[in-house]
Amino acid sequence: MDIFNNLIFGFGVALSLQNLLYCLIGVTVGTLIGVLPGIGPLGTIAMLMPITYSVSPVSALIMLAGIYYGAQYGGSTTAILVNLPGETSAVMTCIDGYQWRGKAAPGRRSRSRRSARSRRHRGHAPDRARRPAARRVALKFGSPEYFRSC
Repeated sequence: MDIFNNLIFGFGVALSLQNLLYCLIGVTVGTLIGVLPGIGPLGTIAMLMPITYSVSPVSALIMLAGIYYGAQYGGSTTAILVNLPGETSAVMTCIDGYQWRGKAAPGRRSRSRRSARSRRHRGHAPDRARRPAARRVALKFGSPEYFRSC
């Protein structure tokens, strides 16, 4: 039962009003910066990280997560409206969403964003499947293999 108490405590901290406000600020600012073409989520986090220095560590991490997802969403907005992907994960959104931008079909645009997000998550599945084999190979590396790889 201790795990459930810890889970409830974690949700209580994450869903406090202060942390939700920091998340909202992070998502808003991340979206505003993420709309700029060529600036992806990692660049946005790197630029906005000094904002989180004066905040508690939990709030800072929640705000950085909000910045990341806001920048990801902002990149898909640019891909749909301008047909210019701001980062590599918005390329498919560019193809799907740009054709629907002129039509009065907000459901299709959000469906395009959702499909791009699911493709992004599905892309990680093969990586997760290869991790155990890669871990075994990496643990067998020694000094000669590191020297040869340079």
